Amino acid sequence: MLDNLTQRLAKVVKTMRGEARLTESNTAEMLREVRMALLEADVALPAVREFIAKVKEKALGEEVISSLTPGQALVGVVQRELGALMGADLGPEASQLSFAQQPPAIILMAGLQGVGKTTTVGKLAKYLKEQKKKKVLTVSADVYRPAAIAQLQSVTQQVGADFFPSTAQDKPVDIALAALDWAKKHHHEVLIIDTAGRLGIDEEMMKEIAAVHGAVKPIETLFVVDAMLGQDAINTAKAFNDALPLTGVVLTKLDGDSRGGAALSVRHITGKPIKFAGVSEKLDGLEAFDAQRMANRILGMGDILALVEEARKGVDEKAAAELAAKVKSGGKFDMNDFKAQLAQMKKMGGMAGLMDKLPAQFQQAAAGANMDQAEKQVRRMVGIIDSMTPQERAKPELIKAARKRRIAAGAGVQVQEVNRMLTQFEQMQSMMKKLSGGGMMKMMRSMKGMMPGMR
Repeated sequence: MLDNLTQRLAKVVKTMRGEARLTESNTAEMLREVRMALLEADVALPAVREFIAKVKEKALGEEVISSLTPGQALVGVVQRELGALMGADLGPEASQLSFAQQPPAIILMAGLQGVGKTTTVGKLAKYLKEQKKKKVLTVSADVYRPAAIAQLQSVTQQVGADFFPSTAQDKPVDIALAALDWAKKHHHEVLIIDTAGRLGIDEEMMKEIAAVHGAVKPIETLFVVDAMLGQDAINTAKAFNDALPLTGVVLTKLDGDSRGGAALSVRHITGKPIKFAGVSEKLDGLEAFDAQRMANRILGMGDILALVEEARKGVDEKAAAELAAKVKSGGKFDMNDFKAQLAQMKKMGGMAGLMDKLPAQFQQAAAGANMDQAEKQVRRMVGIIDSMTPQERAKPELIKAARKRRIAAGAGVQVQEVNRMLTQFEQMQSMMKKLSGGGMMKMMRSMKGMMPGMR
């Protein structure tokens, strides 16, 4: 996201060496680069103007401490103001959902068709169920789009939340009120209402969603917008903000956005905090939005906190403790354990997902690595293990020439691939003996050595 801005800032930092303070003349070039990068990223012109004015005001005359160059000092100002532009100045509590009402807390989802609203309802239900331990009910008030109700039912079932059925013959207000009554009777803590979207803004849609809002009086009204819409995102944000008392914004498809202007513009236009960001198509691909962390990512400083959270989500702590206990007590690390370790890495987003959250210098260091190739190799290794018998997985030392040929044929690979995988397994087994269940960094270094192109 906003890769262009990251590259432009890095270039200007290199040119601003040796000056003692930030002045109008030595910041002018950098501010011009920042302005161009923001406009190219589809950030709304009013937001760009205000942003540049604030950076200029804060930067001029700022002393450059001995550990920084003027360029680095200016990047610091840009980082703080980027965070403020996306809502960091509102404080961390602004991005939290409010549950301060008699249950159920009602969340109304608004937005155009095609922005990922229904999938986001499912993702939000999963987030609230798993992260906030809430009993969640979803309902679709979209009576126009074919299969909208069935789609919401499907994603709700996948995430393990409850679903209230509706039909295309019902009226949206009646659907919302019936779902609210059901939620109260069955002690749901949160009710999420998916509303109809259109391909464009029209008066009828705004009247309908305003009527639903008036009937159920939600504590949260979230505007869902596609981060790839660019300038169109600004127009729809303004229309919805005028029609509804929005409480926050959800940005979808942030992972597919090379420009990222919507993230910087929507908050400026609506004045409402960005509460969530969709970072992948998977149903767990929804993150609580943190403006300062997003500013760090834009500036190539990485998002180590997100990486730690990803690791915490991905690691099955009970399984990790059991493996540590097994190795400590002298038990052998076998193929089942090896497969479980590969699955853990996959749950953390795979190699590409992990690399995306690292600071720019680490990403550059691994620029030559073929992440797709690494992911493929992990999948191939799992396929080879799946072709083994339970006995072979428990006692890999049994695997000799004839067994290798059978396993290779079953996995659809060459025997050399099986040999390579067994070598990597032995490396991991040896490392496990030394670790006896500790040392995450050693574990990561070992995994790195196993991946093609990452040595």
